[in-house]
Amino acid sequence: MELDSLREKVRAGGGERAQARLAAQGKWPARQRVDYLLDNPEEAVEIGLFAGYELYEEACPAGGVIVKLGKVQGIPCVIVANDPTVKAGAWFPITAKKNLRAQEIAMQNRIPIIYLVDSAGVFLPMQDEVFPDKEHFGRIFRNNAVMSSLGIPQYAAIMGPCVAGGAYLPIMSDEAIIVEKTGSVFLAGPYLVKAAIGEDTDAESLGGARTHSQISGVTDYWVRSDQEALDILKRLMAQTQRRSSFKWERHDPRPPRLNPQDVLSYLPSDPTRPYDMYPIIEALVDEGSFVEYKAEYGKTLITGYARIDGWPVGIVANQRLVVKSGRGEMQFGGVIYSDSADKATRFILNCNQKQIPIVFLQDVTGFMVGTRAEHGGIIKDGAKMVNAVANSIVPKYTIIVGNSYGAGNYAMCGRAYDPRFIAAWPTARIAVMGGTQAAQTLLQTYKKGQSLSPEEEERLLKEIRERYERQMHPLYGAARLWVDEIIWPYETRKYLSLFIEAAEWGYVPQPFAVGVIQT
Repeated sequence: MELDSLREKVRAGGGERAQARLAAQGKWPARQRVDYLLDNPEEAVEIGLFAGYELYEEACPAGGVIVKLGKVQGIPCVIVANDPTVKAGAWFPITAKKNLRAQEIAMQNRIPIIYLVDSAGVFLPMQDEVFPDKEHFGRIFRNNAVMSSLGIPQYAAIMGPCVAGGAYLPIMSDEAIIVEKTGSVFLAGPYLVKAAIGEDTDAESLGGARTHSQISGVTDYWVRSDQEALDILKRLMAQTQRRSSFKWERHDPRPPRLNPQDVLSYLPSDPTRPYDMYPIIEALVDEGSFVEYKAEYGKTLITGYARIDGWPVGIVANQRLVVKSGRGEMQFGGVIYSDSADKATRFILNCNQKQIPIVFLQDVTGFMVGTRAEHGGIIKDGAKMVNAVANSIVPKYTIIVGNSYGAGNYAMCGRAYDPRFIAAWPTARIAVMGGTQAAQTLLQTYKKGQSLSPEEEERLLKEIRERYERQMHPLYGAARLWVDEIIWPYETRKYLSLFIEAAEWGYVPQPFAVGVIQT
């Protein structure tokens, strides 16, 4: 995958002509706005860059909105910036989903969130996929209210149009800034006002900076430029107070024993081939910090304590080598057996007892199947592991190294289990099962009640495999926000370190309980 060149293409947004139109209005590009806010743009990380990639007939680079986690005035925060070069900042379904993900990150970590608003509103041809449902547009304003009740700071700068329901987002924030001439906020624009009540008006008189700063009192700060708006945001962030006294004991960071730049060389080009996960771990964690838990038991999962950039973590990783169990039998790599699930469950409970964040390294083909596994209670042991993951109170982070199939995705903290950050390496594959297995399974279904020639069988198998291969690709998942980002292995430490620091900023230890776990 040409990941870096694709990143640059997506970051260009709506292209040079759209950027030129923006400059003619006296506006900064969305990415320039974000970078100006950040203490150090190079230390920040982007979320959902590939959202919307080849998802619609209309191009929607980055989902039409930029989301970054970084520091402003030394404080970890989430920045959400509409990109007006992408369909005038219109909201596609994936735009709403990405905004909700940004708010979720702020709520999970109880860190401030900054909105840089510049949007024409809902993309009307797809309004039925944006407007009425639980996880649609309205959920964003509900989250504004919930975050306010939790004391999570929200700041907004109105740097362009802010129309209809979208008007609530900045005004439900703690404080709102509006930029003269370019910023406007109203429930209905001039055309709709004319159609609805016959009144002739213009955007500035209806909802411009003067109107809302001198007459309605809707906005709190009236500024003349993008830069002035961003400077005020920095000053507001400087007044933001930390609400948690909790701190993890962070040691002085040490580089890994193995070079993270070499990680891809440890992975086979064929995702079905076994490989050793230990070098991967040693290329991610601080040198000398890894202490393995139950090393001789449940060998298809590796568990242990370590440090990443000085932060304490627990590691749960799939081992892809074919190994011998304690009973002397061979176990397939990448498969979770009963003893592995039992070990992982105990380790996850320990991490929660010690208030240590957990990092999951996924390359899992699922739980073991067959008569022997079922008689041995694989469902029960798998359920215990899923229970422990679901009820964990400590921050969880998931890196999809290779395969992420079936219930293994769930047990190893897939998207449905609320990891605070989930990323895929370019080698990742996400699906209910592998393409070959799916093709063979579906073929048996199709063959019931009808006979197929060898040629027809081969054609059908090829079609199914190709469809699965396309849907398993990490870009397919990233476009739909199944993962937050596709990253190079050497970037993993940077992302995890910043996310753990963000978690510490607002972390409040909670009581830990798992409910019924059968023994």
